[in-house]
Amino acid sequence: MMTLKSLERKLQKADAKQAKLYLFCNFVSLLLITAYSAMMFSPTVLLVLPEGGDSRKQMIAIFVLALFGCVVFTIYASGLFFRKKAKQLGTLMALGASGRKLLPGLLGEVFALSAISSLLGIVAGFPFVWILWNSFKLITDSNQMALTLDFKCLYLSAVFFVIVVGFSCLNAYRYLKRTNIMEVMHEEHRNEPVREMGRWCGPVGIGLVLGGAVLGYMGPVVCHRVLNYYAPAWLNILYAPVFVGLYMIMLHTVVNGWRSRKKHPYKNLIARSMMKFQGKQTVNNLLVSTVLIAGSAFGIFYLPMMSVDRIMEIKSRPYDYYYHYRADQEIPGEEEISALAAQYGLAIADFRQVPYLSLGMDGISEVEDGNSFHYERMPLKSEGRFLSQDSYERITGEKISVQKGDYMAISNTDETGLYYLEDTATVLTNMVTFQSLPTNFGGYAHYDFLMDSLGYYVLNNEDYETIAAGLSKEWMGQTAVFNIDGQDSYEFSQDFFYTLVSSFGPECEQPSYYDRVKKYYDNQMGEVYWGDTTRMTKISYSEPNTSDFRMYWKYMPKSRILDKTEFNRTFAVFLMMFLFIAIICSLAAVIIEYTRCMTIVLNNRYVFEDLKRLGASPGFIRKEIKGQAGPVFKIPALVGMTAMYLLYALLMFGNDGKITTNEIGGLAVCLLVLLGIGGVYYLVYRYAVKNMCRQIFE
Repeated sequence: MMTLKSLERKLQKADAKQAKLYLFCNFVSLLLITAYSAMMFSPTVLLVLPEGGDSRKQMIAIFVLALFGCVVFTIYASGLFFRKKAKQLGTLMALGASGRKLLPGLLGEVFALSAISSLLGIVAGFPFVWILWNSFKLITDSNQMALTLDFKCLYLSAVFFVIVVGFSCLNAYRYLKRTNIMEVMHEEHRNEPVREMGRWCGPVGIGLVLGGAVLGYMGPVVCHRVLNYYAPAWLNILYAPVFVGLYMIMLHTVVNGWRSRKKHPYKNLIARSMMKFQGKQTVNNLLVSTVLIAGSAFGIFYLPMMSVDRIMEIKSRPYDYYYHYRADQEIPGEEEISALAAQYGLAIADFRQVPYLSLGMDGISEVEDGNSFHYERMPLKSEGRFLSQDSYERITGEKISVQKGDYMAISNTDETGLYYLEDTATVLTNMVTFQSLPTNFGGYAHYDFLMDSLGYYVLNNEDYETIAAGLSKEWMGQTAVFNIDGQDSYEFSQDFFYTLVSSFGPECEQPSYYDRVKKYYDNQMGEVYWGDTTRMTKISYSEPNTSDFRMYWKYMPKSRILDKTEFNRTFAVFLMMFLFIAIICSLAAVIIEYTRCMTIVLNNRYVFEDLKRLGASPGFIRKEIKGQAGPVFKIPALVGMTAMYLLYALLMFGNDGKITTNEIGGLAVCLLVLLGIGGVYYLVYRYAVKNMCRQIFE
């Protein structure tokens, strides 16, 4: 005699395929969220990505996108599961089982499925991180690549686990509350059409995406430059039109499509109707996939933009080596470097060395007043390195004219990165005698090689001699450049770097943004200079191979062959983190798209069966399947990639009001990367279509 429990088990076995899909969706979502949060909380990553820096903000922003996508994905998977489960429940109800009797078994089954799949996903997240991280280490490795994990990341996984299990149990209870048995049994065939809108929907959606991107980006800029106010976090709501526009684009895709049907109104009618009748599911899937693909593109763009800029900068250098140092340091000169090079069978050429002065500069500075600020002129705002006109001409080989009483700032040719240069100074100060020299900004001299985060300036020869009187060696320095006669040696470049580092005293163990003039002024005002607090990045001579040291040491030399060879090692953690982000978001997107394609088959199998009975050929059915699967993959990829590419170009332009040659090169490589990723999506699409056809024809 068959009991209620045995009947439940029989029905569960009949719909095991749908249960497996639900388990898989939960497993993948928890795996991706756990893996991402494990990386985000990893001390290895947090040590390299500076607190408050753009890279860390980008990492968190994309995590929010991934979290949003996975939440929607699991809710969608739960809904699909219960639409199939409704048939089981309706059958049992028709046989006389009450909702009260079914509730314990249903909740137990749902809780077990949700909990087990989610816990397995959480556990699998850590091996997934380990495999990806160590795979990248096969390409490049450094001391900073030793992966350490902070299990605080499990807090996020736990919250997501509660969301998944709680929502599933709530869904189970909601379905059992229904009283109409026929409605429950036919739940899986219920359509979810969306309200049709005119063909204006798509163009307006594109306009909202573009307008929202510009509005969201320019809002904080206007807030800062016009209102003298620090933009609050809530101002990011200005990006809201982007999501509304994305929804309208997806809605237009489902309801109207992007091709005119005046000539062939019945072309692809079946595929279009199927998509339209399940519009809510389709639109939600397209929207989530688009957001994830956009996040993936944003993450992957970091690699080519950073790499191309660095490679082109290194290639354009006029000298193989550059270094500078304070005059009170015992640093190798031309003879010592020549002797070191001789040990490697090398000879140096074009050695040039010129002095510079470190002077105090006044200037206009932002003074915080709560969330707002105002501008004040500071008598000692910052420290600047000043070359004489003769020194500039000797090291660059270029003639320059600096008028008496003026100073010029050395910029790159494109005049980008001017943030580090002071153009409002009216007084230069000798920091030993405190003799002052009235001055005016005389414009920019252009020499890319001397452009760095400290900045160089040029004075008229007479002014240089006047302000230099009485200055101690602590506030004077030397800048040197040289080439290698013939083919350079990586071993020599390493030896030179380590020799140079070991020559500096502890007083020079400072990051590039440690400003001695600002420190003096703050101390005189009875304040603690922020550089003497824990907020400033600390560097150490004992760790010269870390990314912090290579990026931020105040006296970091430039070596063409060393910088080129060790680029991956220096920025390994940066590159790995953003590559990881791109992989996570892309995986989530293609899994959602593939799952959607499989549910199209499961939900519409009866439609395809009817078509076969009506005499439709396999080729015709395959064409209809492609008509369903194509937009699921194509539209999110096109919209997500295009929107993020344009947004990234906007960000590049917004940084300094122009797009430089290096940035154009980076954007060109980004375009090639997108084509490569599009190829991967196409292969997944082909695989999905193949499996859909197998489901129909078997």
